[in-house]
Amino acid sequence: MSISQVERMESLSNDIFYDILRRLDGATLASAACACAAFHSISKEESIWENVCHSLWPSTNREDVRSLISSIGGFRKFYAGCFPLIVNKDVPVAQLDSCHEYLEEWSDADYYGDMDVFESVSPSDFVSIVDIRYKDKAIYSKVLWGIPDSDGTNGWFYNCPFRIDLLSYSDGNDANEDEIILSVSDGLPPVTSIERERKDGKLWRELRDGIRLSWIIVNKKAKQAANFASWSPLGGQRHWPTDNDFLLHFGSILPAKDILPCRVVECILVMKCKVIHSGEGEDNHTLLKLTELSMQLKDMGGSHLNGRNSLLVLKEALSCRRSKNYTEVLESRHLYSKAQSELKEERMRNESYIDRLCILSGIAALLTFWYCIL
Repeated sequence: MSISQVERMESLSNDIFYDILRRLDGATLASAACACAAFHSISKEESIWENVCHSLWPSTNREDVRSLISSIGGFRKFYAGCFPLIVNKDVPVAQLDSCHEYLEEWSDADYYGDMDVFESVSPSDFVSIVDIRYKDKAIYSKVLWGIPDSDGTNGWFYNCPFRIDLLSYSDGNDANEDEIILSVSDGLPPVTSIERERKDGKLWRELRDGIRLSWIIVNKKAKQAANFASWSPLGGQRHWPTDNDFLLHFGSILPAKDILPCRVVECILVMKCKVIHSGEGEDNHTLLKLTELSMQLKDMGGSHLNGRNSLLVLKEALSCRRSKNYTEVLESRHLYSKAQSELKEERMRNESYIDRLCILSGIAALLTFWYCIL
């Protein structure tokens, strides 16, 4: 049977092109749009980008989330804003001095920002869209409307440390409200015993390399969205606090130039997992349970941001630079960690200097006292 060659792209139907393009992921689709006019035209179809978003973020398939995305500009804009990761390399060394002095020289009004600006931000403006994948398989999706326990302008939320514990809040529309469990059928390696895992660390490596987290924050009022997670873990700890527990850190470095004297803060997303069953002998029913998924914001000194400042930082971060290059994300994190270490060393030197000064002052006072007596 002979197969006739296609000499011109125009001889193919747009329906065929559409069927091809709708099967691509977002990055490949964006590249294909630059190939020819036909691909460029079809790639503007909102339905294609809706399919891309549903494949990458299953939580966007909910009716209320689809309406939200349509109201802020559509799925194409949503993907363009949320697929690249937040990158902030504006961590100048000069800011370390001001960060070191803010406790002494900054008043409460300065530290907590301009109240007129704050009044334009409301906890109900933000929506969290969270998805977890393990080895390209969606294992958990959740949508959180607003920020929990933030009622009342003068309530405790605005003055207490900001924290969102995602697993503590239920939503009747969520498909996965039950316990989040990973097993061998999901791709976990069988663990015959915790003692064996402590030696070879196979389960830890598979979990660290296979888990992916997306935590998208949407500002309904500003019609902006961004992914505050780093997809892959930025760090972690085995056996925390017991041999059965694993701790994974995700996150990003966020700008806070006109909000805090340190000018940058760290968004920390914590995921904790616990081995609740390990196989013995021929039993390979290894089970891993997700026990915590939370968001916190910390300044360079390690202090938790309160709710008031956190809302301002989240709002500003939605306009932050983004990049699809994961190396830039790691570089941004490295710059922040380096500046943070320098600040810690500077504080330790100052504290050591003060301690020595106090000791010398005490010795001088003692000698003066004995001199007066004698």
